[in-house]
Amino acid sequence: MLEKTITISKLFDFYGSLLTARQQEIMKYYFYHDLSLREVADNLEISRQGVYDHLQRAEKQLQEYEDKLGLLGSYRTIQRQTDFLKRRLQDNRPINKGERQELLQAVEKIADCL
Repeated sequence: MLEKTITISKLFDFYGSLLTARQQEIMKYYFYHDLSLREVADNLEISRQGVYDHLQRAEKQLQEYEDKLGLLGSYRTIQRQTDFLKRRLQDNRPINKGERQELLQAVEKIADCL
């Protein structure tokens, strides 16, 4: 469940502005302020089911945006590859030919995401 929450939060960071103002408001209350469905419903004076429905539609839309645009996937690839490059470049050992190839491949993966 935590992994899903983290993923939805990251998707919201990338695509949240594409949602309706109401969906954005509900997502912020639920995911960023950690309010329950009932608390969100009380704050917005709508039903708990209404909050749930808004969240479900928003999550579905966010996933559809990711499926089409792939920004979160690209971000994660870039993050993994830059972490790899940082670790290797902070290591003071000389870089051999095989390692040089690995570093070049990491740079190419980053370039592919841009």
